[in-house]
Amino acid sequence: MENFNNIYKDKVVLVTGHTGFKGSWLCIWLLELGAKVIGYALEPNSQKDIFVLAQLQDKMVDIRGDIRDINKLKNVFEEYKPEYVFHLAAQPLVRESYEKPSETYEVNVMGTIHVLECIRNTPATKVGVLITTDKCYDNKEQPWGYRENDALGGYDPYSSSKAAAEIAIQSWRNSFMSPVNYEIHQKAIASARAGNVIGGGDWAKDRLIPDCMRAIFSEEEIFIRNPQAIRPWQHVLEPLRGYLKLGEMLTKYPQQYSQAWNFGPTIDSIIPVGELVQKLIHCYGSGKVNCIQEQTLCHEANWLNLDISKSVFKLGWKPILHIDEAIRYTVEWYKQYQKEDCYLLSVKQITNYTDLMMN
Repeated sequence: MENFNNIYKDKVVLVTGHTGFKGSWLCIWLLELGAKVIGYALEPNSQKDIFVLAQLQDKMVDIRGDIRDINKLKNVFEEYKPEYVFHLAAQPLVRESYEKPSETYEVNVMGTIHVLECIRNTPATKVGVLITTDKCYDNKEQPWGYRENDALGGYDPYSSSKAAAEIAIQSWRNSFMSPVNYEIHQKAIASARAGNVIGGGDWAKDRLIPDCMRAIFSEEEIFIRNPQAIRPWQHVLEPLRGYLKLGEMLTKYPQQYSQAWNFGPTIDSIIPVGELVQKLIHCYGSGKVNCIQEQTLCHEANWLNLDISKSVFKLGWKPILHIDEAIRYTVEWYKQYQKEDCYLLSVKQITNYTDLMMN
């Protein structure tokens, strides 16, 4: 397993949103790297979430808290003094942002600002990796990928809230944690923009893979809306390796890497929703799909793509898994999770994945 030069070993690492899908996988990886992991998040969505099934509450410091509660978050920073912070807590759903636009902004913008303030005011904290989304760009429905210096924007409340979070990160970096003045403040912060992630242990509502797996397990039809929408699909371990690599480089070269970074798949993994579902059904060996063009007032992008050249050439990160391999990893987890220890199952996938990179 890649150890990122052991920079996380015995270090206190805070993960916000640790009960979520990506947060749980990141905590498992950090635990295997020897980190002392602190988690700050709301309750998991269900008892089937990977956080619950992997029994992470027994393997790390598990704190329940709302990212909007600045006083409680400050207390966590003061008590545990994390050296590294990975900020993943968010309201992550486009459709829910239409139902709860104010809450989406409170969580995604003010929550990010609360984390930035805690990083700024905690002497022990040296590195912050703050996760946003590929949807933070002003989407022109263009076939070529967005670069980190392209215009931010967002049609829907979710996307625009993430663009606003990116602006806040840039502002706090320029105002309080500038790379130019690193010798004074000793802090490095970066943002990470990832594409659509898939993987085992995700049971969230209104997300494609969880919806597919629920339908397959119930022997019901898979209903998908907007089957022609094109997305940059990647296995969850791909961007997580990028986040961990970014944390390593921020430690070594804080002034050079305190920037925004894209983490997405190769071009052959940028495929329509309908094609992804057909590949999933083929890999699983069962399932029926019913494509519907849902009539809704909620706008969703039809085409989205990231340019990952900067991460490839400057971070030394690149995707490992082709879309078919990403689906195979995902299906394998869902097929095995009721038969195996879910923590060990996840560790096995992380090990197999990083072995591919080493070969």
